[in-house]
Amino acid sequence: MYQIENVLRPYAWGSTTAIAGLLGRPASGGPEAELWIGAHPDSPSTAVRPDGTSQALDALISSDPVHFLGAASVSEFGPRLPFLTKVLAAEQPLSLQVHPSLEQAREGFARENEAGIPADSAERNYRDDNHKPEMIFALTPFRALCGFRSASAAKDIFEHLASILDSAAVDVPAVVGGVIADLSGDDEPAALKAAFSRLIAGGTDVSDAINEVIAVLSAGAPTEPHEDALTAMLGINESFPGDPGVLISLLLNHLSLQPGEAVYLPAGNVHAYIHGLGIEVMASSDNVLRGGLTPKHVDIPELLKTVRFESLGVPRVEASGTEFGQELYRPPFREFQLQRIELSPGAEPVPLAQSGPAVVVVVAGSVVLDSPKSDLPLGQGGTAFIPEAENPVMVHPAQGTTETSIAFAVTTGLGN
Repeated sequence: MYQIENVLRPYAWGSTTAIAGLLGRPASGGPEAELWIGAHPDSPSTAVRPDGTSQALDALISSDPVHFLGAASVSEFGPRLPFLTKVLAAEQPLSLQVHPSLEQAREGFARENEAGIPADSAERNYRDDNHKPEMIFALTPFRALCGFRSASAAKDIFEHLASILDSAAVDVPAVVGGVIADLSGDDEPAALKAAFSRLIAGGTDVSDAINEVIAVLSAGAPTEPHEDALTAMLGINESFPGDPGVLISLLLNHLSLQPGEAVYLPAGNVHAYIHGLGIEVMASSDNVLRGGLTPKHVDIPELLKTVRFESLGVPRVEASGTEFGQELYRPPFREFQLQRIELSPGAEPVPLAQSGPAVVVVVAGSVVLDSPKSDLPLGQGGTAFIPEAENPVMVHPAQGTTETSIAFAVTTGLGN
């Protein structure tokens, strides 16, 4: 087992205090958005050996993939850690985005390589050849946009906007009327695609419409019966005034997770995290196609090829227990599953649910990872990489600890 040191990404949307508070360390003074825990080549963790020497985790795994990952993982995912874990802290909205399927990622990555687009180019869509299904587990109240609401529900909201503009003696912008017409079609996927496409490509017409809508709402126009969606839209506009994503947010489900709740996001699901602290797990990829709420590159044709234009329920992940007392979150992806471990002082140990490699992060108290080969103590904020060859591992509360210990472990979903 290896204690690991991880890379903190200081994106502007990150909280200045949430990650530091969770991990029990001083804040850096700047935004702290994501702590990457894994072996993605863009920001690999560093594995620290017992003798104090260290090595990038991706390089360590490459030295003996079967030992570190297990034969089953190597056979299915290749000689790389198949998942990436992040501690994510959103103080402001993230970009409106979608992730490609595995086939799209492989084709897009090869195409951009053949075109000679530099790997670090801001114009690049595909950073690697992998898909990026993901899951977010809320540690605090967590707000997000997630997938399309029904066309009829979205139409009701835009018709309400038109009525309040009319009541305020403001001409209804052609963009708003066009979206209402788009959403009136009988073919729901086509209706959603038409409305989304109109807004994402609308340019100054969309910005002008947003400004008019925001002005009327800010003057006290009634938001009922769509208060949640319209209030969220006002908040999003404060961070990205006039951005197409402001109106696109009305096409999407508004999700509020309470601590302990989780949701998964498959390929093609349009989403944006708005606010909150969580544990995010995904296939090991950094492929993101953006659709708004960002100053970064937006490739509209590629985005429209990737989005799934269908209304679905919010894809929640419920906890499942095992006969061993494990609390597991199992999304329908082979690359990963999440285990939450809570241990009161003096409690019996809990087996680590491990199929292939695993990573562990402690967010409260202190634990000891105990395998037949070695022990590794971890305090609050401590993280570890556990090779498949180290399995089985038990998780104990540290001797002498007087508080409840909480840790999260991520392994593959191959054992499901």
